[in-house]
Amino acid sequence: MMACFSCTSDGGDPENAREQMREFMGPGHADQMIRHALQRCCMALPEDRRNVDELKRQMTRLVDRAIRDMEEDREAFGL
Repeated sequence: MMACFSCTSDGGDPENAREQMREFMGPGHADQMIRHALQRCCMALPEDRRNVDELKRQMTRLVDRAIRDMEEDREAFGL
């Protein structure tokens, strides 16, 4: 698993900082962020395409692209 960051705000142990970040950004936080992204995507769709099927299609497209880009970056930067 790649490290997301390696610095701390208090100059302490980076591993402890990662654990603190995992606790702060737990499943509830991720769930809330995903729901906000769904809502924003829905609002951005043209009114005539604002339905669950189109929202699912567009969100899947965006997530697939983000994962593909992350994998490409990992290969390019050796992460």
